Amino acid sequence: MTRSTTDEAAVPPLPSPKERRRLREAKSLSEEEVAAAVGVTRATVRSWETGRTSPRGRKRALYAKLIAPEPAVKPPVVKPPAVTPEAAAAAVVVPEAVPEAVPEATDLPETPPAAPPADPPPAPAPAPISDTRSGAEAPDERRVSPAEAFDELYARTAPGLVRQTYLLTGRRALARESVERAFELAWQRWPEVAVDRDPAGWVRAAAYEYAMSPWHRLRRTHRQPDAPPTEPGKRALFDALLDLPPAYRRTLLLYDGVGLDLPETAAETEASTPAAAGRLMTARAAVAERLPELADAAPAEQSALLHDRIGGLARAEHVPVPRPARAVRTGSENKARLWTRAAVAGVALLIAVTGLTLHTAPTHYEPPISPPERVGGVPPRGGPQKLTAQDLKLQKSLSEQLAHGPERLVPRLE
Repeated sequence: MTRSTTDEAAVPPLPSPKERRRLREAKSLSEEEVAAAVGVTRATVRSWETGRTSPRGRKRALYAKLIAPEPAVKPPVVKPPAVTPEAAAAAVVVPEAVPEAVPEATDLPETPPAAPPADPPPAPAPAPISDTRSGAEAPDERRVSPAEAFDELYARTAPGLVRQTYLLTGRRALARESVERAFELAWQRWPEVAVDRDPAGWVRAAAYEYAMSPWHRLRRTHRQPDAPPTEPGKRALFDALLDLPPAYRRTLLLYDGVGLDLPETAAETEASTPAAAGRLMTARAAVAERLPELADAAPAEQSALLHDRIGGLARAEHVPVPRPARAVRTGSENKARLWTRAAVAGVALLIAVTGLTLHTAPTHYEPPISPPERVGGVPPRGGPQKLTAQDLKLQKSLSEQLAHGPERLVPRLE
């Protein structure tokens, strides 16, 4: 094993991209400071935090050390007094006493220590401790299957996520469809989602991205939002939310509706923290124009009021209940199976067409033969014509008879 492989194996695994950004902002470090400390550009640090790339080698070790959370301060360890071998043999393991149950210390008379027994009882064996860091489980702990974990996450987050997506889009059918598509994608990538720091946030981000896709405008059923609430106060809030740009609406819903903090909101919306704060302030000001009770409130009071008003609006509206978790898992598996079969069929068809083309294609070029056409206005062909009988007789007589005339002059050598 080479030295670089050993160093890379010694570096602890990096957290998720969203967690990397949260840890950096928790330490009040900018992207420029991290880039200067590691020796890369700002664009490289941003790609590490968005998940497009990951650091390697020495830069990975420096980056992991730079964003590593600070360890909690442990209380000082008090060294116990020296214990004689006889007292150690007679000691037994007792449970840790609760501080409230310990009586106040009193002055006790000094008594001579009791003599140790001849055969002290053996100390009980310590109970096995489950190592949570390595993933070990206790003997009586039941292992949860991936399907059960997915069903629990779906039952806990799907109904509320449908209401959130409805406030984001204003369309009930699209909200249900977005949540179901997000959970289908989560089941297809369940090994990745199961180890995520916030699986519900992973599904929420996928549902929001699908719901805010501009391609839904081309669908006839999703061109216009559904009917707004009939109550004037809730209708004003509903109209104010839909009038906001999608990015501002999503930021306001995540911060004041869901209750995320500003760094997490910025990371989920893929924006910087100052940009997310600016969007939040602008969205609050736009909503305050529709709701007079928010205009004179402080920022903290605005957040509390918006949280209550958005929650009340989401609970008051009747949104369709998502399908059962088993149906979502089955639909995801069927779609994955269908796409796999379609890909295999497409590859097989391409191979068949290529083979047929190679078998029937000509090996050399043959110029095409033009069809015959009648041409007019061409003069008759010139040159010698066919000899008549008289011409043939004259030709024969000339070839048989010798020509009378002077002899040919032949040069002679002297």
